[in-house]
Amino acid sequence: MEIITVVDEKDNVVGKAEKIEVHRKGILHRAFSIFVFNSKKELLLQRRALHKYHSPGLWSNTCCGHPRFGEKLTNAVHRRLKEEFGFDCKLKEIFSFHYRAEFDNGLIENEIDHVFIGIADVVPKPNKNEIAEWKWISLDDLKKDIAENPEKYTFWFRHIIEKYCNKLEKFLKANQ
Repeated sequence: MEIITVVDEKDNVVGKAEKIEVHRKGILHRAFSIFVFNSKKELLLQRRALHKYHSPGLWSNTCCGHPRFGEKLTNAVHRRLKEEFGFDCKLKEIFSFHYRAEFDNGLIENEIDHVFIGIADVVPKPNKNEIAEWKWISLDDLKKDIAENPEKYTFWFRHIIEKYCNKLEKFLKANQ
């Protein structure tokens, strides 16, 4: 059982709850999405494991998750990156946003999502319990594939690429 941080609309901590309960009831909570690029400006994607309780088998950003209750967000992003891909790198938060999405299985994402970005030339060691496949892809190829095949990607990932890709590109340009 994983206890995560419940927040208000301004991302102030207001309590804690079990992760699955939060997603069943649509309770607003804190989350993060990590985008790791290599020196060729390719993004490390993962296809979520087939047994995930929502969005199984869909392609998404490098990794995402929730800080545990009482855990600093900056500690949580590094913990989760190591748990999912077996490496760590310098990460910088570049923005946050709120989104709400309802899934076919009745679960609801209602998150303030903090987006972190990093650059690393690594050979990932994916956790098979979390990741079915992985690949590096350019943002141009990714945007084209999302436009042609949106059903292959997680809701939050599509949302970030469609609405905030300019922020990712700005970071990459500044960190060449």
